[in-house]
Amino acid sequence: MVKGLISKIQHYSTKDGPGIRTTVFMMGCNLRCLWCANPENLEHRKQVFYFKERCMHCGLCVKYANHQSITFDKVGCRINRELCDNLMDMVDLCPYDAYELVGKEYEVDELVQLLLRDKEYYEASQGGVTFSGGEAALQSEFLIEVCKKLKEYHVHVCLDTAGHIPTTKLLELVEYVDMVLYDVKAMDEQMHLKCTGVSNSLIKQNFERLSHIPMIVRMVIVPGYNDDIDDVKARLDWISKQTNILQVDVLKYHIFGVGKYDKLQMEYPIKETIVCDDAYFEAIKEYGVSKGLKMTIGG
Repeated sequence: MVKGLISKIQHYSTKDGPGIRTTVFMMGCNLRCLWCANPENLEHRKQVFYFKERCMHCGLCVKYANHQSITFDKVGCRINRELCDNLMDMVDLCPYDAYELVGKEYEVDELVQLLLRDKEYYEASQGGVTFSGGEAALQSEFLIEVCKKLKEYHVHVCLDTAGHIPTTKLLELVEYVDMVLYDVKAMDEQMHLKCTGVSNSLIKQNFERLSHIPMIVRMVIVPGYNDDIDDVKARLDWISKQTNILQVDVLKYHIFGVGKYDKLQMEYPIKETIVCDDAYFEAIKEYGVSKGLKMTIGG
């Protein structure tokens, strides 16, 4: 039986589609956006967060980690994740909860029953369930089965995707969802490659193939990376040609995910301090409105 690997289930969300929603964060992604706020979802495997501020230097992890891969540091411990092949053992071993497992496998019916607990909130607010990530569509076989079950209970379903998925697989999945949240990173292919590690050719193709389903477009703008005004306008020009666009959410870059990189002993890709200019975002909003788009600015 197919199972889904999920990092987090966020209840009472109001930013991932209409109404009050339950957002399911699926693990695994085939983009490497420099500003990714969910690094724990990049790989399709369970992860371990390490909270060094909780460490009391009891020494248990240092003693039992294979290959001397955990050593004392001035604050907390230093972990060599390439060497440590029993890191997950530390989750239960540490008496101070400095190690935390991220990721749980769910069976279809198990997840559906959990999501239905919020059904009254969905109905009262015209909300529903949103599958996000990572890239949720990478687990399409599991999601199709979950969505089929949710449809039996008339639950509204959103798919949040970057669109870098084989077209046939994506089209099969969206047959079972009510709305798509589509992330558009850049129009210029070289800019897209620099910012995400992949071409946007398939992403553009899939965007146009999804013209039959209601869509909210999301554009994260990162000053110095994908904020070239001509490219932003080109994105809005392209988006405005579609008749299924409910609105465009322009999102300001933030660093809320930086702490997660530290907990995974990963280096955050963006080094410099970035300040978002309000006047610049208002100009984007005005341009989008002039193209007939409903625009929102968020952070």
